Amino acid sequence: MTTRAQRGIITGSIMLATVMQTLDSTIANVALPHMQGSMAATQDQIAWVLTSYIIAAAIATPATGFLSVRFGRKRLLAISVVGFTVTSMLCGAAQSLDQIVIFRLAQGACGAAFVPLSQAIMLDMYTMEQRGKMMALWGVGVMVGPIVGPALGGYLTDAYSWRWVFYINVPFGILAFMGIMSAMSEGALDKVRRFDWLGFTFLSLAIGSMQLMLDRGNIKDWFSANEIVVEGLIAAFALYLFIVHSMTAKRPFIDLHLFKDRNLLVGLVLMFTVGLVLYATMALLPPYLETLMDYPVVTTGLVLAPRGIGTMAAMVLAGRIINRVDMRLLISFGLALAAFSLWEMTRFNLDISERTIITTGVVQGFGLGFIFAPLTTISFATLAPHLRTDGTAFYSLLRNVGSSVGISTAEALVATLTQINHAQLASRMDPTNPIFRPEAMPRGFGLDTPLGLALMNGEITRQAAAIAYLDDFRVMMFMTILVIPLVYLMRAPKMGAMGAAPSKDEPVHVMD
Repeated sequence: MTTRAQRGIITGSIMLATVMQTLDSTIANVALPHMQGSMAATQDQIAWVLTSYIIAAAIATPATGFLSVRFGRKRLLAISVVGFTVTSMLCGAAQSLDQIVIFRLAQGACGAAFVPLSQAIMLDMYTMEQRGKMMALWGVGVMVGPIVGPALGGYLTDAYSWRWVFYINVPFGILAFMGIMSAMSEGALDKVRRFDWLGFTFLSLAIGSMQLMLDRGNIKDWFSANEIVVEGLIAAFALYLFIVHSMTAKRPFIDLHLFKDRNLLVGLVLMFTVGLVLYATMALLPPYLETLMDYPVVTTGLVLAPRGIGTMAAMVLAGRIINRVDMRLLISFGLALAAFSLWEMTRFNLDISERTIITTGVVQGFGLGFIFAPLTTISFATLAPHLRTDGTAFYSLLRNVGSSVGISTAEALVATLTQINHAQLASRMDPTNPIFRPEAMPRGFGLDTPLGLALMNGEITRQAAAIAYLDDFRVMMFMTILVIPLVYLMRAPKMGAMGAAPSKDEPVHVMD
């Protein structure tokens, strides 16, 4: 049994672990150029520092359900924290590209259990009335971590070195481990349950191949490269085998009863969309500001940081009112705000003010903050308690897959639309057009000299890319609007129905 004080320690400890894992998904991004110089690596090679972490985490996440039941949540979480902390130190101390890629693979695998385990523990520790508020608190770490990661990584790299991007995890890992070991109690284990190696292998192949295809597609020019074709075929075939195996096996790797719960099924679709919009937008804005508007890296970080403030403020507010308002209305409101901010972003130009960028970011962050806690709470409100850990693992996996698909699709769309827009704009460069007369053009620009043509081509490319980014924002806006009706397919939970959660005054077992 746990006291209220122990509950607080457990909450703080798993929050630390969650923040570490989500922060590390983006904190190394800005340090890549420094690592590239230190490791004497090419741009393609250094990208494996990011790719290896994401792939390992994606593959290991679905196994969380089985491992927690077989070995216990406390044991699994403690081992994961130790492993993540140690591999973080090893990443910081790495002396070659091979070393850091191997250590990042191990770091991603160790951290994969943090988000689904912490989510399942929070859902079990608190009553239905308390869950909304606690999910809002927990969601701050999940949603804000990736947003503040680049800014923190940039500061540590500039002030110290890229190695501190990894060393910073050490003190937080130690604190999280101490809290878990001192406050959590272990529950009963299921030592009879066997691991479905065949199902895990098929799913791992599907996830790993798809992740590789998405991460390297833009670099390799997508399906014009044999590597991307092979990875796509492996992903599709492995997914097919996994589905067939899951429908015929007696004890499949993923319990198919998960998908009979309507709330969770709709929640998975919505969380996929949230992951897509959040990460795709965050991936598009830095190059838009730095490449097209000549923003310094530090300024880019400063104008994007308020997005996280908007998210945190909305989560705090949502946690206070979540039990008084239909959660579906809160989710719809958050999606509407996110769609509105994306509509505002479709009106960007290359002369927009920093105030406009900050305002749209805060509005979008505010909207996402209103989505996360209510969506998490309502998605698991009707799910059987014994399926929660499997459910949270799949929920986390869909969020990560959504982010990967969103980033890769958005970047590919920008590249394609830039070429189309460039061709359309260039076709209008008619010497008889009054706009292109020498006296009407800036100095140096013109159609009659090589230098003038080069300058004209550069500006056309810049404008074509700007239009492509706006078209991307428009696509994401329509996607966000289209999923709003799905919210009302979910059943609103009754606050009196506790499910497996204890009453307000009853002490809690933190067990499986």
